[in-house]
Amino acid sequence: MLAEAGGGPHALPKAKRIIYLFQSGGPAQMDLFDYKPELYKRFGEEVPRSVYPDDRKTTMSSAQKSFATAPSTFKFERKGRGGIWMSEAMPHLGGVADELCVIKSMFTEAINHDPAITFLQTGSQIPGRPSMGSWLHYGLGSESENLPAFVAMSSKGSAKTGQPLYDRLWGSGFLPSRFQGVKFRNQGAPVLDIHDPPGVDRETRRLLLDELVTLNELKYAQAGDSEIQTRISQYELAYRMQMSVPELLDFSDEPKHVLDLYGAEVKKQGKYAYNCLVARRLAERGVRFIQLFHQGWDAHNNCPKGIRAQCKDTDQATAGLLTDLKNRGMLDDTLVIWGGEFGRTIYSQGKLTKENYGRDHHPSCFSMWMAGAGVKRGFSYGKTDDYSVNVAENGVHVHDLQATILQQMGIDHEQLTFAFQGREYRLTDVHGKVVREILA
Repeated sequence: MLAEAGGGPHALPKAKRIIYLFQSGGPAQMDLFDYKPELYKRFGEEVPRSVYPDDRKTTMSSAQKSFATAPSTFKFERKGRGGIWMSEAMPHLGGVADELCVIKSMFTEAINHDPAITFLQTGSQIPGRPSMGSWLHYGLGSESENLPAFVAMSSKGSAKTGQPLYDRLWGSGFLPSRFQGVKFRNQGAPVLDIHDPPGVDRETRRLLLDELVTLNELKYAQAGDSEIQTRISQYELAYRMQMSVPELLDFSDEPKHVLDLYGAEVKKQGKYAYNCLVARRLAERGVRFIQLFHQGWDAHNNCPKGIRAQCKDTDQATAGLLTDLKNRGMLDDTLVIWGGEFGRTIYSQGKLTKENYGRDHHPSCFSMWMAGAGVKRGFSYGKTDDYSVNVAENGVHVHDLQATILQQMGIDHEQLTFAFQGREYRLTDVHGKVVREILA
């Protein structure tokens, strides 16, 4: 392992690496995991204000005259030996239900996309803090000489739209910039300038970099700026990535039965299935934190159609990734995380029909799941009320989730800190507790 800045793990880790499948836009919990069969009897009835008061509604729906109860149009079944309730929209994931630990009682503080996704990735709704992957790189260092410790990728759903993704979501904030994530682009060259220009061979490139190192070291001796050292190391990493990245993205060594796990779009750059296979290959090569952002889950109208499309894009590849990791013996030390920034309303945004409804943003409860690396298998944790509006049992705050993720990587979330502008900062800010009930 390369030298770390934060002191290394505080305890024996359960996970060596993380693959975080972030579903950008806010998947509707009651259409996927939070089964509420009694609501079918209340179709079209007004959601009581005692359950959903006016002051908790966004301006996108608060002016409606009606807040009619919109039960899910999807059928649910218990899946696996653990009997996890899952929607018909995710048949492939249902086939690996015994690997999942579903948290139904997540809650957050933000009601709009940008602060909510920033909160989950950095521990603060206000931009400027380091992302989770950067904290892990800072605390644990890198296991790979030839690839970054932290890689981010993105894909768009069938809707071709989605909430914007900003570089700060994989940025290092106030940590030294060498800890920021590297974004693999979803079209064209995965990393800019990954290929040498015509007429420049490897020997010439090496000579150029050696001369740059000399100049940068002279500048560092003069100015003492640590970012100059970062520049030197990043030039060297980029040089090595010119060999490692093309090999990483060459799927010719993947057997057909493995490609088939991920689905028909596995060889299409920029697709979710492609990114899932790249994630597994990155994990094999020592990359510590791999983040996939999949856009398109924002369903203010035509929610059933949108969810079916999003699940068609993601369901098989997600299940395929879990199966592939398990077949290779990697799931035991890889923590896989799935979820968005918040949930959706049980009342319909816009007109409600038997086949169609919209759902607005909802921070008070939502569902996520984890798999592998020391979390319970085939297990559901937490409950929501009868309307899927409030947490009724075992609430998990965003900082609790972050503390638990760090715990699985061998890090005490209260001890991984960085001094900045007169105070010690950490990913979980000033609170958060490990959710030990979901750990095996």
